[in-house]
Amino acid sequence: MANRKVVVGPMTRVNGMWEIHVTLDGQNRVVEARSASPFWRGMELILQSRDPRDAPYLTERICGICSSAHGYAASLALEEAAGVEPPPNGILVRNVLLGADFLQNHIRHFYFLHMPAFVAGPEQPPFAPRFTTDLRIPRRVSETIYQGYFRAIDESRRAHELAALFSGKVPHGHGVVAGGATVHPDSEKILRALGMVSKLRSFIDEHYLPDVERIAEYYPDYFSIGGGTEGFFSFGAFPQAPHKKKTAIPGGVMLEGRREELDLSAIEEHVRFSYYDQESRQHPAKGTTEVALEKPGAYTFVKAPRYKGRALETGPIARMWFAGRYREEPSTLSRTVARALEARLIVDLIEEWLLAMDPSSPVFEPFEVPEEGRGVGILGAMRGALGHWVEISSRRIARYQIITPSAWNCSPSDDTGRPSPVEAALLGVQVQNPEEPVELGRIVRSFDPCLSCATHVIKGGRRLTSFQII
Repeated sequence: MANRKVVVGPMTRVNGMWEIHVTLDGQNRVVEARSASPFWRGMELILQSRDPRDAPYLTERICGICSSAHGYAASLALEEAAGVEPPPNGILVRNVLLGADFLQNHIRHFYFLHMPAFVAGPEQPPFAPRFTTDLRIPRRVSETIYQGYFRAIDESRRAHELAALFSGKVPHGHGVVAGGATVHPDSEKILRALGMVSKLRSFIDEHYLPDVERIAEYYPDYFSIGGGTEGFFSFGAFPQAPHKKKTAIPGGVMLEGRREELDLSAIEEHVRFSYYDQESRQHPAKGTTEVALEKPGAYTFVKAPRYKGRALETGPIARMWFAGRYREEPSTLSRTVARALEARLIVDLIEEWLLAMDPSSPVFEPFEVPEEGRGVGILGAMRGALGHWVEISSRRIARYQIITPSAWNCSPSDDTGRPSPVEAALLGVQVQNPEEPVELGRIVRSFDPCLSCATHVIKGGRRLTSFQII
């Protein structure tokens, strides 16, 4: 039989516009895969010539599901450029805010985006119509999992309320700034927050973790489907007070089975298959954002970041590996398990940070924007390693570059043809029914992709869809 091309796009139940292009051989096995986004972000150009203090607020607008992470990374970059250290209270407040945002993201990802591909819901919209291929879980168990689904609506909202206590509003809050935080942790806020944390912990223990286990029981083969990564890495997560050098969840790099320390100078961005006109393999500190819409061979607005030339996976599975809490090989379900375990760890960390706050201490350290300066802000965000690079000239932003977690995971192939983690995870996968390629959705959603973050304006006149909705 001849090869068959399948385009899944726009991909449903993900954040942002995204397409997956695969080629199936005569046995319906994936022999080629491409990860493509038709959106251009442009934030790097929007920031040029602006006051550097605008960066935390503006970069939060990249994404509504993980806005606090961008504000935090931008603040870290500006703090390095300006030589300012936030007070310990400011770091604690920022971590609580970010931790709450992690929780709403992880809960929503599992119940609203990822889980419905495995578990048949009620026979009514938005749960139907749906794919019916390879649904293995009995109805009584499905009903139990969907009890968690409906509870997750309230609990993800509770996590957002917790974040709003320390950011004024969500998403795109006002709590994280260079120099610290804007909201003071008085006793009332701390007590309210502790009550919210207790309820979130109960939900994770009573629903989230057990529901992940229920899916794993009926789909054990997905612990060996969707791997393919060359290694993984993490910037760590949640800078520790007082000086941010250590993180509550450690980082590192795992290459060829060996752990090594992170070297930021080893990061490069490839653009052979991206709609950009630049010298390829640039370090982000020297990166540019020059769009080339008619570039031959290009198929996405996402650049291809690489570490020492390798396409490394980032995300909760990497963080939990370096934290010593989960050390399974990357796969569809191991990513899912790691994310749930991370949620359980974060509720305990938030409680520790709340109890460590001192209502009598400041949360902000004033500073002046330097005449000239450079800074980098690296941070563990919801989906993995997030980096912001800033260059300041005449007290204005001269250059700004961002590499998001989904750029690492969902990038195109690089200049040498090496596939991204998502593309590699799809290669070799057996598709049971090409008319309902449910396997593809299960695999790629396990990365919790956010193409709002990853893309760097829709390309006018281009046909975006030739698709089967998955």
